Amino acid sequence: MKRIWLWTLSLSLFLISCKKEEKAELAVGDWWAKMDVSAKDALPVTFYLSKDSVGDYQIELYNAEEVILIDEIEFKGDSIRFNMPVFEGYVAGTFTETEIQGSFVKESLDRIVPFSAIYGKRDRFEIGAEPKVNISGIWETHFDIDTDEDYPGMGIFMQNGNLIKGTFRTLTGDYRFLEGVVNGDSLKLSTFDGTHVFLFTAKVTDSTLNGIFYSGNHSVEKFVAKRNEAYQLPDPNTLTYLKEGYNRFDFSFPDTNGNMISMSDERFKNKPVLVQIMGTWCPNCLDETRFYVDYFKKNPDLDVEIVALAFEYAKTKEKAEQGINRLVKREKLTYPVLLAQYKTSNKRMANEKLPMLNHVLSYPTTIYIDRNGEVKKIHTGFNGPATGDRYKDFTKEFDETIRELVETEDESAK
Repeated sequence: MKRIWLWTLSLSLFLISCKKEEKAELAVGDWWAKMDVSAKDALPVTFYLSKDSVGDYQIELYNAEEVILIDEIEFKGDSIRFNMPVFEGYVAGTFTETEIQGSFVKESLDRIVPFSAIYGKRDRFEIGAEPKVNISGIWETHFDIDTDEDYPGMGIFMQNGNLIKGTFRTLTGDYRFLEGVVNGDSLKLSTFDGTHVFLFTAKVTDSTLNGIFYSGNHSVEKFVAKRNEAYQLPDPNTLTYLKEGYNRFDFSFPDTNGNMISMSDERFKNKPVLVQIMGTWCPNCLDETRFYVDYFKKNPDLDVEIVALAFEYAKTKEKAEQGINRLVKREKLTYPVLLAQYKTSNKRMANEKLPMLNHVLSYPTTIYIDRNGEVKKIHTGFNGPATGDRYKDFTKEFDETIRELVETEDESAK
């Protein structure tokens, strides 16, 4: 009888232990999340949670036409962490089947934004009133007004009923895929792409926008805009140039294996070269990188060398190199990415590394060099897919420029 009792007790303890070790589950389907950018304002975003063919969770995060796949999701008890693709940011917290409570964290910048999500399909922003205006079109914009840091932008929007899609262009690129609503005379737009936490709110009329731009919970800028279909930003090919006294662009930086790579290396001799000034933390740089990878994959006959110079804000060299290697692996880069700087992405310090440039105004910036080593053009910033026709214009211009570089005769061979 004692043996039977002990066997029954052991079986009960085993079953209890198994029950405790059962993995908690998240509800599969549509979710709605918010990120608190101030005490009263929150940035909303929607995503879809599913399981892949082997049962691992994955997230599709939505910003207008953009879909971001998040497939690095870790669990420990009731804790969850999902890492953003390419970028260093992550969401960490606790969960139940239908809720997630935690924070979005960017460790290198010591930034933490409260994050929460609930299961169920709902609109990104609530639609509460008929729109009083239609803001479709081009808007001449100024950000960070009433400060010494005032800078220009261009709003590009398409409105369908209450719903808005579009972006803001600036001298350094675009604010990527924005999605939102107009309720009455109030505009709200947001994007969360794995690193940017952007919320725009504004009061609107037929001809003006007066608003606030939140970048996470660390930056708040006032902005104004007026409708102007003829407005154009300065030509991005004129903003960065070689300083007087310099006739070449040179660099010498290590790759992640410690090998020094320089413009004078044999691999670049007598070939057109694109030098991409970028950072693995930069969404516009990622857009540009993906464009380059796709373009040269479709045009393998064009013999052009590419090299990227990464200016990283990761706190250690090891972390910076990890970020570079992650980018190379996930985006299948076939060209070298060199570590030009770490601990800061400060543009003034970047300019000290590249003294031949009048300034490093933007990440990304691309230097176009012909096979004779002559700088033919420097393009500041990148107008990505969110800019619509501007992106199409850039792709056409890029193709024309590359083909001109390839056709340049090698003077040394004469």
